Amino acid sequence: MLNHMAMTPDTPPPGFPARNAAPDPVPAPPSRAYLDIMAAQSRRLLETSSYVPAEREDAPEELYDRLERAVEDQREELVDILHDLHRHPEEAFREVHAADRLLAHLEARGLVPQRPAFGLETAVHAVVESPGFDPGRHRTVAVLSEYDALPGIGHGCGHNVIAAAGLGAFTALAGLLREGAGGLEGRAVYYGTPAEEGEAGKELMARAGAFAEADAAIMLHPYFADVADQAWLGRRVMRAVFSGVAAHASSHPFMGRNALDAAVLAYQGVGLLRQQTPPTDRLHAILPEGGERPSIITESATLKMYVRSRDPETLKALSARVEEVMGGAALMAGVGVEVRWDESPATLPVRTNGPLTDRWVLAQRRRGRDPLPRGTLSEALAASTDFGNLSFRLPGIHPLIGIAGEDVALHTREFAAAAGSPAAESAAVDGAYGLAATALDFLHDDALAEAVRTDFEERGGAVDVEHYFD
Repeated sequence: MLNHMAMTPDTPPPGFPARNAAPDPVPAPPSRAYLDIMAAQSRRLLETSSYVPAEREDAPEELYDRLERAVEDQREELVDILHDLHRHPEEAFREVHAADRLLAHLEARGLVPQRPAFGLETAVHAVVESPGFDPGRHRTVAVLSEYDALPGIGHGCGHNVIAAAGLGAFTALAGLLREGAGGLEGRAVYYGTPAEEGEAGKELMARAGAFAEADAAIMLHPYFADVADQAWLGRRVMRAVFSGVAAHASSHPFMGRNALDAAVLAYQGVGLLRQQTPPTDRLHAILPEGGERPSIITESATLKMYVRSRDPETLKALSARVEEVMGGAALMAGVGVEVRWDESPATLPVRTNGPLTDRWVLAQRRRGRDPLPRGTLSEALAASTDFGNLSFRLPGIHPLIGIAGEDVALHTREFAAAAGSPAAESAAVDGAYGLAATALDFLHDDALAEAVRTDFEERGGAVDVEHYFD
């Protein structure tokens, strides 16, 4: 029997950090219990599941060999670019050094890249075609890189790895396409896409005409494991501005209407709303404006929130509920409210293309990796990306490649350190080959291309992303 006398109110249960008896200026460390449980569940799932790609028509083996050599020949340069971007982290729309470095690598290989591109100063665009390319008969594949960093953390999301992998994939494929090696026909387009963190650079580029020439889009993202397909949440940004009436907080408080009260009520209302939302919904907010001094009833207060959900339909429904909470808080405090959505464009969840994922897995196995199938990792481990918007415009994949341990989360200093590690170097090179081989398969294999299109249409086809939330 459990000895209750051995446990005191100050004794934490196993797996939980010790609690301080008195307030402490140092925050308590988070519990690892949930993380450990998820890791154990994933290990059990792995014992009974494996990824089985569909049948394929291979390109000539010589092309894969040449593609792999082309990637390996760039290894030193790709690793140097990875570390250069890691040493010079740049936030969204300010990635001048990174864009210039990508541009120089493309130019050194005889390509003619453009920067700026599609209305963004730090976007990069390059195209390569096989001899006699005919857009009516041949296909186009888009290969993407990201390269912006996080404020205060640097490359805590590993976009330097994404940059090197996408760049290496495109330049390796370009060599084969330009000569029409092994009868290879088609077009590859490189997009250097800025401003993913907290913004939606890909959506801005798409609205300016980018990606319209592509039949499929591919990129990768670093993670704590190799995963063929993981859930990514759609995300909207909401800003609620509460407008009250200022008054002296001591002599005439009854003459005021407190906007901060409304913001606090809204924050609490969102907390209560979470009980009625699906487990993959996410709501997180800050109060960037809450008054000037305690002696004045706050006239203006602001709540800024990220609203996330796994599916476009549930994201739209959750947005409506959140707006109702903002209005209710304003009514309770007797203030006005203006709700502003998507000051930067909303991002949709990622719709992963199954046949393209098959080819990615096979290419990674050639490099000694074995990506986990969907469902092996909990969908609770989900972030957002503007690649989701592309995946609802055209077929695409956004697989994950491991550079860190399972206890290292994205957007942390620990992940930033991993993004400059030998594991990150290997991931960039392995990922470059994986993307290039997937692109090669898509251009070469007519049956695959048809399966890619069919899968996309069966999952709902193209969506009017720009006006989805209107």
